[in-house]
Amino acid sequence: MTNFQRDLFFGFDSLFDSINQPQQQAYPPYNVVKVGDSHFLIELAVAGFKSEDINLTLEKGVLTVSGAKGEEEEREYAHKGISTRSFSKNFTLSDTIKVVGADIIDGLLLIGLENVVPEEDKPKTINLGDFNKELLLG
Repeated sequence: MTNFQRDLFFGFDSLFDSINQPQQQAYPPYNVVKVGDSHFLIELAVAGFKSEDINLTLEKGVLTVSGAKGEEEEREYAHKGISTRSFSKNFTLSDTIKVVGADIIDGLLLIGLENVVPEEDKPKTINLGDFNKELLLG
């Protein structure tokens, strides 16, 4: 069995654009869906995998999703198009991206992400006319 590995970055604006560029599809295929201003959904096609076959770990800002099927029953296939080979994918998350949940629904592994930006790091509007010349210029 071959192990596939791929790194993706979340929460890094300059790198996020590169995720949306067409790339060669790695196994398993995946989507990154933007849901609102601060939520994302990673969808991985994991048909044939059960929840106990999938592992998700988050360590030092790296979300690792891996899958490995147990021993399959012996079957004779006329055609086998659904792959269940082992895989591993890494998603590098910024400090503000939090994993908010995961589940397998209809053959898709869904991983919810939220961008939680602290109030002090959010952009602030500076109004013109709020300049105190005496205080700053003496």
